[in-house]
Amino acid sequence: MIINTGNRTDIPAYYSEWFYNRIKEGYVMTRNPYYPEQVLKYQLSPDIVDVLCFCTKNPEPMLARMNEIKKFGQFWFVTITPYGTDIEPNVPVKEQVMDSFQKLSEIVGADAVSWRYDPIFISEKYTLNFHIKYFESMAKKLSGFTNQCVISFIDLYAKTKRNFPKVREVSWEEQEVIAKEFGRIGKRYGIKIHACCESKKLEKYGIDISGCMTKSVLEKAIGCTLDVPKSQKSSRAECNCLLGNDIGMYNTCGHACVYCYANYERRTVVQNMKLHDPKSPFLIGGFGENDKIKEVKQKSWLDGQLSFQFEEGEE
Repeated sequence: MIINTGNRTDIPAYYSEWFYNRIKEGYVMTRNPYYPEQVLKYQLSPDIVDVLCFCTKNPEPMLARMNEIKKFGQFWFVTITPYGTDIEPNVPVKEQVMDSFQKLSEIVGADAVSWRYDPIFISEKYTLNFHIKYFESMAKKLSGFTNQCVISFIDLYAKTKRNFPKVREVSWEEQEVIAKEFGRIGKRYGIKIHACCESKKLEKYGIDISGCMTKSVLEKAIGCTLDVPKSQKSSRAECNCLLGNDIGMYNTCGHACVYCYANYERRTVVQNMKLHDPKSPFLIGGFGENDKIKEVKQKSWLDGQLSFQFEEGEE
């Protein structure tokens, strides 16, 4: 099975000590985001957890102790954009994150690390030419350290519009320009461009729209094939990615990005982060009197077959 850590918060950047404590203890508790008294208990054993999936803007806090999770299969998304502190106030400088990306890739391998360049939006400051220029400079530095980059255009969720009122949708014409140029740049640097939940029309520019964390992507990362249950579906109908079993919690990420969909408001985030205890089985807080705990039925999805997947042109 798969354990996800990054759909709701950034555990590597802010809660790495807690995560390694959970690995040591061998289990984790997570609350249903919509019914907090419903608690799921997951076992964290490499015998049943085939892949640990991370999504982060700063993997550095995890790197010194990576040997503690070396028995697990891993897949990492690292988001690196060209935005400044006006958009991503608490994200480390991009050069630092790219250096950490390279270190991470050397530990887990290029197939197990994916670069995310998203969300993409256009403004007076962050123009089409700006994106193309900085995407190429980043692709040049990350070339050889990853084989995949995932792009997506900003979705105007209610939270996003409230926190980022000046943002607008990216027009189809702008999407075409970005897809064409990013596809060209990716080909130059050996990085396949994937689009997350975007139009199939982007395929004509060499963009892979099959998904960003699909069964095949994870199999390539861990070098084994997976027998994924049919019941394991994405939370979005148009998405082929395996996004369930997330142990994070909304309103707990300290990056304070203005486009964030996982944080409702900054004040709630600050309050929640104060309740974090690295020794607790919960990311935030502890047990409650009315908690209803359910132990999740877990089993390995490995089918014992080695996975040999080649990109187009490889032999």
